[in-house]
Amino acid sequence: MTATEQSSQRPISHKRVLTIAAPIVLSNATVPILGAVDTGVVGQLGEAAPIGAVGIGAIVLASIYWIFGFLRMGTAGLTAQAHGAGQTGEVSAMLTRAVLIGFGAGITMIALQVPIFWAAFALAPASTEVETLARDYMEIRIFSAPAAIGIYAITGWLVALERTRGVFVIQLWMNGLNIVLDLIFVLQLGWGVEGVAIATFIAEWSGLALGIYLCRDAFDTPAWKDWSRIFDRARLVRLASVNGDILIRSVLLQISFTSFLFFGARFGDVTLAANQVLLQFLFVTSYAMDGFAFAAEALVGQALGARDRARLRRSAILTTFWAGVVGAFLAMMFLIFGGMIIDIMTTAPAVQAEARTYLIYMIIGPFVGVAAWMFDGIYIGATRTRDMRNMMALSFVVYCLCLAALMPALGNHGLWLSLLIMFVVRGITLGWRYPALEAVADTPPERG
Repeated sequence: MTATEQSSQRPISHKRVLTIAAPIVLSNATVPILGAVDTGVVGQLGEAAPIGAVGIGAIVLASIYWIFGFLRMGTAGLTAQAHGAGQTGEVSAMLTRAVLIGFGAGITMIALQVPIFWAAFALAPASTEVETLARDYMEIRIFSAPAAIGIYAITGWLVALERTRGVFVIQLWMNGLNIVLDLIFVLQLGWGVEGVAIATFIAEWSGLALGIYLCRDAFDTPAWKDWSRIFDRARLVRLASVNGDILIRSVLLQISFTSFLFFGARFGDVTLAANQVLLQFLFVTSYAMDGFAFAAEALVGQALGARDRARLRRSAILTTFWAGVVGAFLAMMFLIFGGMIIDIMTTAPAVQAEARTYLIYMIIGPFVGVAAWMFDGIYIGATRTRDMRNMMALSFVVYCLCLAALMPALGNHGLWLSLLIMFVVRGITLGWRYPALEAVADTPPERG
């Protein structure tokens, strides 16, 4: 038995959960820093257009890349199960399969960049100057799409093997290099918006190279280039099914948040701004929960691959326990320091007052949302993605019904209640389906 195989058999302990989760939480913390630096360096040019161009260009590309986030989740679940089942060859082949899919998706984006950019600006028109600069930015960055999407595959593979320190190293390297190159290209060489794009292009390709290096042990097994296994029809169909379910679930979730902002705009600019400020509290909570959801993906997937119901249940319980602890801590911080955080995020007195009115929903948010966040990780690890998709669809319908019933009577309070009710329904419905997930551990293992 190899050291990697032995690692999957180690006891499921609190230390093991925290060792997986902590690097992901730290990795997520670096994400907003890069966005702030990108904005800050172009802000030094003394013009508004470059700031808007980088903002729009980054959002458009991030939204498109986000679509391929299913590749990380699907790779994590399937790789963890192969690892737990001791299928070393499939673990290596899964890395190649997923990276090739990422490359294919990126090359497709490059080929379709003209209609993609046209559609983006048709949906979100900007001034001629901003649109021109944004196109310059995106026409450079689009050529790192294979790397950006390929990194999703590598991240999922590393998470499945509990090597989340590698994920943190990749993120830290990419963002750190991006920041340094931003300063050089924009402030020293005066390359402006193009300099920001080139910095990101270099950072993403170097991040992919670093990721492949961190996965180098996969190439010790000949299966990484066993093309008959990599392109095995049954495995490709299963990967497509898993990824398709996750994509539908993610699109419905994104529509929920997007519609939340659109509906909030009905109550005026002040309320819209207050909602945007408060959503950052939810995003912080989500970033923190990600660490424990990723731990659940790895540990639940391995336990299911080994067909060990007891380990599966313990993995689900321990990861959710720590998510609950962190959620309670964040709720307490929001209760004590929420007003201060609002004042830091906005200096507009009207927005500050409005945000405080709805701060209570941020305090209860971590409690009502923890089940939904954690069941996502558990179901991804078990690749029970059809249940994820169906329960998200049901929750979305409930969300829409709540909007219709509560907004006319309660206004923005009804909007927030509808969003939180959707979290609750997701948690309850996924919990209802959980026994069926555990039952899979009693079935015979799949072929190797």
